Amino acid sequence: MPQTLPDFSNSVKLKYVKLGYQYLVNHILYLLLVPIMVAILIEVLRLGPDEILNLWKSLHFDLVQILCSSFLIIFIATVYFMSKPRHVYLVDYACYKPPVTCRVPFATFMEHSRLILKNNPKSVEFQMRILERSGLGEETCLPPAIHYIPPTPTMEAARGEAELVIFSAMDSLLQKTGLKPKDIDILIVNCSLFSPTPSLSAMVINKYKLRSNIKSFNLSGMGCSAGLISIDLARDLLQVHPNSNAVVVSTEIITPNYYQGNERAMLLPNCLFRMGGAAILLSNRRRNRSRAKYRLVHVVRTHKGADDKAYRCVFEEEDKEGKVGISLSKDLMAIAGEALKSNITTIGPLVLPASEQLLFLMTLIGRKIFNPKWKPYIPDFKQAFEHFCIHAGGRAVIDELQKNLQLSAEQVEASRMTLHRFGNTSSSSLWYEMSYIEEKGRMKKGDRVWQIAFGSGFKCNSAVWKCNKTIKTTTDNPWSDCIDRYPVHIPEIVKL
Repeated sequence: MPQTLPDFSNSVKLKYVKLGYQYLVNHILYLLLVPIMVAILIEVLRLGPDEILNLWKSLHFDLVQILCSSFLIIFIATVYFMSKPRHVYLVDYACYKPPVTCRVPFATFMEHSRLILKNNPKSVEFQMRILERSGLGEETCLPPAIHYIPPTPTMEAARGEAELVIFSAMDSLLQKTGLKPKDIDILIVNCSLFSPTPSLSAMVINKYKLRSNIKSFNLSGMGCSAGLISIDLARDLLQVHPNSNAVVVSTEIITPNYYQGNERAMLLPNCLFRMGGAAILLSNRRRNRSRAKYRLVHVVRTHKGADDKAYRCVFEEEDKEGKVGISLSKDLMAIAGEALKSNITTIGPLVLPASEQLLFLMTLIGRKIFNPKWKPYIPDFKQAFEHFCIHAGGRAVIDELQKNLQLSAEQVEASRMTLHRFGNTSSSSLWYEMSYIEEKGRMKKGDRVWQIAFGSGFKCNSAVWKCNKTIKTTTDNPWSDCIDRYPVHIPEIVKL
């Protein structure tokens, strides 16, 4: 009876073959240089002291040559250090935790929906189906004005929510960092849908009596990815303003944007968006290096606004009854996928190890030359990052990114649990996710974090951080009172 070949897929440890390949490619320079250096050292040791002395004497140095060489070295070093970008450090950040009085359990949300939309039971049923599959939990919060029947989205109520969220986050940040208001050099506030006059940044300046020469910015209309746009703006400003502190405040004010009409595409945000906000302290001061939590490594921004479908996929407009709302297109996930692909193409070469880049290049060449039907190689971003903070825009967003990036359940755990506990808090959701990882005790020195956010326009933005020190759990974290309960199982459908 002929011998059968062994099942190599089971008998050969392919995992170790891949690990060996990665180690070989990623350390190729070291593997080549070490033998050369060893050979040179052996050759030097073989020479006697007299031969080494004769070799040194045979080298003729002229004073002018020495001076010119020294000047050239000093000049090159000066140009290098002056042109080198300043390091930007994330000293600390604080997330707003809404009071229990603002909680909106499923039963409360649906009861309000039935009373507000009593003439349109189909819209109520639609919201119930969305909520059942949303991935949200029973502890998410809406501002006080939305708890009224009917809601009272007045300017006064919207300002009240803004003050509650922003001032609470700012107070917590100042307390955690010991930062004095007069030491803030740059202030950036981003809020997409609420843009009053005076601006929210002016409101912060007035509250904390900030300096008259502060550089303040107020970003609006830029969607859920505006938080990373603010980080990018702060980074650019810190490059030209040495020895400075920058405070970034990211939030979304829900009060004036709660839709009370019947258009299904506009009812969807009601089911997902919840209260939230974060304040972040960035600095380029050298003395903050030792106490900073993270160092900013990269920010990559992708904008698909040139495409009409992408531009209109998240659009604020009036419905047939003249009621204003945010319309979400059915093409949203496909457009987000294209934006993510473009963003990954840019960030990949910056962060991926050589082994992954080589595999990607070989597959690309193979598809171009040999067979276009070859399955494209998806780089293993797990080789580049220890932690992933995916914008908690909804269960579908997290599912799609987990599938496309081939991430494990643990790697998207922070995003799913943030959506469950706090809902979609827009641009601040990334910081609730970072807080979750910290409170779980998983953030270690040297760990790399990838933040990914999507926003209207349509935009996909990424930020890469490197952890400066092992982060210990604290009592002033928004997860402190509930972290022991997480992670929780989130069923596909929660029957209401």
